[in-house]
Amino acid sequence: MARRTKDIWNRDKDGNRKEQRSFIRYAIVATAVFLLFLFLKKDGIVNWVQAGMTLRRQNRQIEQYRQENEELDRRIRMMSGDRDTLERFAREQFFFAEPGDDVYIIE
Repeated sequence: MARRTKDIWNRDKDGNRKEQRSFIRYAIVATAVFLLFLFLKKDGIVNWVQAGMTLRRQNRQIEQYRQENEELDRRIRMMSGDRDTLERFAREQFFFAEPGDDVYIIE
């Protein structure tokens, strides 16, 4: 295989297959130039991959925030509709108490 690739660049061996070998040389050079531009250019494939990874990470974060918002909305609806739940939340989070209650804060 290595001998064949070496022979492709030797124009003395073209013989009657001159057009085919010329096209192969052209295709190899064009492919190499294309790959160089693809990987080294500012908006090349490396940046595309990085942008894709960033986009996936942001979509996961958006979904997480959406779920947190739904949970908070559910808690708001529950507390606005049920007085006992609201009182329990106020006691646990803000240490509210009714007159005559003893409050012990343990951290």
